[in-house]
Amino acid sequence: MKKVYTFPQKYLMFSIPTTLILGFIIGMFIDTSFLRGTILFATIIMIYATLIGFKLKELKSIKGSKIHGFAIVMNFLIIPGIAYAIGKLFLTEYPIMFAGLALAALLPTSGMTISWTALQKGNVPASVKLTVFGLIIGSILTPWYLIAMVGEYVDINILATIRTIALIVFLPMILGHFTFKLILKKYTLEHFQKKIKPNLAPLSIWAMLYVVFVSISTQASIIASNLQLIVISILVLVVFYGLNYLIATFTALKFFNRGDGIAFVNGTVLRNLSIAIGLGATAFGAEAALLLTIGFVVQQQSIAYYSKFSNKRWFKKNQLQNEY
Repeated sequence: MKKVYTFPQKYLMFSIPTTLILGFIIGMFIDTSFLRGTILFATIIMIYATLIGFKLKELKSIKGSKIHGFAIVMNFLIIPGIAYAIGKLFLTEYPIMFAGLALAALLPTSGMTISWTALQKGNVPASVKLTVFGLIIGSILTPWYLIAMVGEYVDINILATIRTIALIVFLPMILGHFTFKLILKKYTLEHFQKKIKPNLAPLSIWAMLYVVFVSISTQASIIASNLQLIVISILVLVVFYGLNYLIATFTALKFFNRGDGIAFVNGTVLRNLSIAIGLGATAFGAEAALLLTIGFVVQQQSIAYYSKFSNKRWFKKNQLQNEY
């Protein structure tokens, strides 16, 4: 059972496309619309599992304010600007997909930010703080940015959007905080990090795959009659991530040392697509969820290749001795 439980997390590049295909095939033959009401609940579980152990106290330290200042500009001015320009160029005829791209642009950082920074031996404490700041600031700004970016194409119910964000971000954050406190009353922090936390990640992945399945299956017939949506999604996402990598890398090399540069790139290019998928599926529908799901594949593959290539070219590991 443990192998089944952890399988989607270990083989994410297999799990996501397979779920997309299964959702599409099943949705063509079976009406799954009765499952729509469960998307919000599954999203709350998905985010809750990732936020157990989320360290709000990281916000208290002002150390590393330079990298965070640059990251705020990148995450909430430059990247939304890039997404808006791409959306205006490619997605004006597909407003729901435009909204999905906007969500990806407005919700920076995830657990991947910390994981990849650690793998590249970058500044992990800085990446943790970037994740905390990104999640909180992005969640607060997203409703208003959505109006500015796609309000002329999509009807944005501001109160409903705020309520949805509160349910899928701040409620899990609060529940995760108190769950973590309860766990520490019985177990040590080391036990939590080594034994409990690793078993929470697969739960989040299963919940995400469920959201993807329901989102795609309930709109399978619409997608079938518009297969160009997949091609457009891939094109848009490749351009979006390509520009983000280019600008983030240039900034990192010009203004930061190796460790901070790695944290900066990972804290700006990588987006919190788990929350974006949940919010997109809940607030907008299948087209937004489709773009964001494909975005998961593009993001995972691109950071894997970028990490290997950058460590050989501009983030060389032998720089560590000179910097630390």
